[in-house]
Amino acid sequence: MIKLIDVVESVCPVCLRRVAANLIGEGETVSMVKECEEHGPFSTVIWRGPPAFESWLRPKIGYQGGRRDTSTDKGCPYDCGLCPEHAQRTCTALVEVTGRCNLQCPVCFAGSGNTAGSDEDIGQISDRFAAIFASTGGCNLQISGGEPTMREDLPDIINAAGKAGFTFIQLNTNGLRLAADLNLAEKYRDAGLSSVFLQFDGISDQPYRVLRGRPLWSEKQRALENLARVGLGVVLVATVARDVNEDMLWDIVRFGIEQQPTVRGVHFQPLSFFGRYPTGFTIDHVTLPEIMTDLQKQSAGILQAADFNPPGCEHALCSFSAKYLVNADGKPMRLGQGNSCNCQPTLAEEGARQSIDATARQWGPVTLPSAAVNHQPDDLDDFLARARTHTFSISAMAFQDVWNLNLERLRGCCIHVAPSGGGLVPFCAYNLTAMDGCSLYRRG
Repeated sequence: MIKLIDVVESVCPVCLRRVAANLIGEGETVSMVKECEEHGPFSTVIWRGPPAFESWLRPKIGYQGGRRDTSTDKGCPYDCGLCPEHAQRTCTALVEVTGRCNLQCPVCFAGSGNTAGSDEDIGQISDRFAAIFASTGGCNLQISGGEPTMREDLPDIINAAGKAGFTFIQLNTNGLRLAADLNLAEKYRDAGLSSVFLQFDGISDQPYRVLRGRPLWSEKQRALENLARVGLGVVLVATVARDVNEDMLWDIVRFGIEQQPTVRGVHFQPLSFFGRYPTGFTIDHVTLPEIMTDLQKQSAGILQAADFNPPGCEHALCSFSAKYLVNADGKPMRLGQGNSCNCQPTLAEEGARQSIDATARQWGPVTLPSAAVNHQPDDLDDFLARARTHTFSISAMAFQDVWNLNLERLRGCCIHVAPSGGGLVPFCAYNLTAMDGCSLYRRG
């Protein structure tokens, strides 16, 4: 049976003009169907399979506090900065410190390359850190690019972030320089780095050839070895693309578990069609429920789709997560309750604050005890000792592109890019590109 679930606001994939969009349910599949007066109809699947779409939704009481650096003039998504219509505070601020990169990935949301470009100097970046901290009142910080390790002064940048007040500082990297230089990870750690968000698309060369343009599996392993040597926490970040690596999700999780306590979790990011991607790719989004179901199937039930919860911070349709204790036999045991909800409205700001703290605790470095606990925890002391070193998160974030953009979701975004010109822009708005590559916010 086909039914209309909701009417939301989106944009035309061609001209980025704001248009109405119908969320249409047919069985376990939900599609976004929209039409531009000039460019015609468009449709894309946004939800495929269980749990039921409506059961996943979580009402929130929007956050209207904090600084709003731009006025509402043209309306969402054209007034980002943040504007008064935005309904969530910043959980993570992302700062791009270079546009240079040592890869030319076929898939890149930033469209980065290996061409030379001018980078901001350390003074300008320090000022930007101070402005972000003042604007947000404190949040987690991710240093990104391009490839930030291309900057020889990256330790100084990390140190400047700590001086600005940030206590959880994460590096978003492909790991190539960390693999090549034995001393680099130690320099970053000593400068104050908390965590590494490591591009990690699979445990063989095949997905890297497709998504990154060349085999990288051996280099990913060397990067992990060097990070483990200095005790930095690592999150494996997999771009999930249809017919490329969706069949190896459990393999990635299992590998991550084997790398504990260095690897603190796995974070899946379904491919979004913005920035750079091969023209031959079909616009077919891997959806959150497909990832949950595939994890259950591929793990032969060790993981359950019901383990995963909607987020407390961003909009419910943006992500899922679960936390596990990995027993001595390598089997993950779910911590807390799985997907259940009384569906009473919750405060968006409270969810953001909880997420800020939980992310820093889970993804940061681990302090190893003097004597590791190597047996199945059978009392509280054993449980707590192992929980300090062997908790593991599995999460996913479905970024929006021009095909599936829902402005209600955008206004609930908590991951904000801090451009060099000032302000804070929701991640999906900042990276949004029309079919011809034209961007609303990203420049250069």
